[in-house]
Amino acid sequence: MAAEPKRPALGRGLSALLGEDSEDYAQLDRLRTSRTIAIHLLRPSPFQPRRRMEEGELADLAQSIAAKGVLQPLLVRRIADDPQAFEIIAGERRWRAAQMAQLHEVPVVIKELSDREALEIALIENLQRQDLTALEEAQGYRRLMDEFEHTQDALARAIGKSRSHVANTLRLLSLPDSVKRLLDDGSLSAGHARTLVGVEDADALAEQVVKRGLNVRQTERLIAQHRSQPVSAPESEPAPTKDADTLALERDLSALLGLKAEIRFKRGGGALVLHYRTLEQLDALLHRLRRGGTDESDGGSY
Repeated sequence: MAAEPKRPALGRGLSALLGEDSEDYAQLDRLRTSRTIAIHLLRPSPFQPRRRMEEGELADLAQSIAAKGVLQPLLVRRIADDPQAFEIIAGERRWRAAQMAQLHEVPVVIKELSDREALEIALIENLQRQDLTALEEAQGYRRLMDEFEHTQDALARAIGKSRSHVANTLRLLSLPDSVKRLLDDGSLSAGHARTLVGVEDADALAEQVVKRGLNVRQTERLIAQHRSQPVSAPESEPAPTKDADTLALERDLSALLGLKAEIRFKRGGGALVLHYRTLEQLDALLHRLRRGGTDESDGGSY
């Protein structure tokens, strides 16, 4: 029986470049393929997870580069439809700062990389830095998981983070867009945002947190108070009971999703609640939904 082909291991792109024992991207300058290239021939990568670069930090880096030059070469690859140009896989900040310092050339390492390898290296190299916003970090994790179909455990090992850190960061993507904007512009910290994940009326609560200048502990108390408030319903409207069709639908959903599903009625609509015991069950559900069907190997017990 033929062996099943192995999925590309997350992080192999970096280890292939730097050697199995290397963890420092700066060691790229040891490669003999290093050379200098004119700045105007370099192009930013579409795989860059960082959407914003602070002007102040770039200015500081530009001052350092003006005094000492670019000490760490950029990693680039050739652009197929423009043989004179190169795409920056890692080192875009250095490239931008070098332009501010009015340099005409920068040192680079040229590697032949597929789109898949370029994505992996660009994302991991950036995610190992400390200055991404929490939302940029979460989006980088999600893209790596989607592109490489790896679990949170594999991703955590590849980037040197704990699984709980990866899981908690990914949950930020479930926040309402208005809360994400507050997180991205620095009005809310990652700690504030994590307390709001899965909370009803998170957008309204987030506005209160910002307006009142609450810290994380105070935000937790605000959420607890919000959850403890009873939801009043008009006495003339008794709570709806579940008919046979609704109960059958709950059973079908539970069987399909592998988790106990509960349909709750509300005024003007309702909610679908899934009960789980472990995060691994949610991981299994997510992979199942991405593949567009069920996966009997997941067990599906609830």
